[in-house]
Amino acid sequence: MKYVDGYVLPVPKKNIRAYVRMAQMGGKIWREHGALDFKECVGDDLKVKFGVPFPRQIRLKPGETVVFSFIVFKSRAHRDRVNAKVMNDPRIANMGGPKDMPFDVKRMVYGGFKVLVDAGAQETGSGGAPGSGRGKKS
Repeated sequence: MKYVDGYVLPVPKKNIRAYVRMAQMGGKIWREHGALDFKECVGDDLKVKFGVPFPRQIRLKPGETVVFSFIVFKSRAHRDRVNAKVMNDPRIANMGGPKDMPFDVKRMVYGGFKVLVDAGAQETGSGGAPGSGRGKKS
């Protein structure tokens, strides 16, 4: 069963470039050590009328935006093995400590999740996953 580490964090807009550089390096490291996927997404439609908006949940300050990130693994055990390798990678240590990050680590929200539904992995009635090139021709 696939497993996902998810993150929501406030990033000052002035630090987005630095955050992207850090995230690109992080993505490279996680993928080299076995992560299946690594995504970093910046807030775009955050003034929602339903539920609790991300900006309120993480106490967004003026001049900040929300970043939603996730890393996909084969399983929780796979996640644990990959993360152990990542944390021992000298490139991670070279990124610095919490005070060197381009965001407020104390307000970061994080957790590990079992995947309940993976619609991208399910076959469709046409005989193949969407975009797979298998199944009915249009």
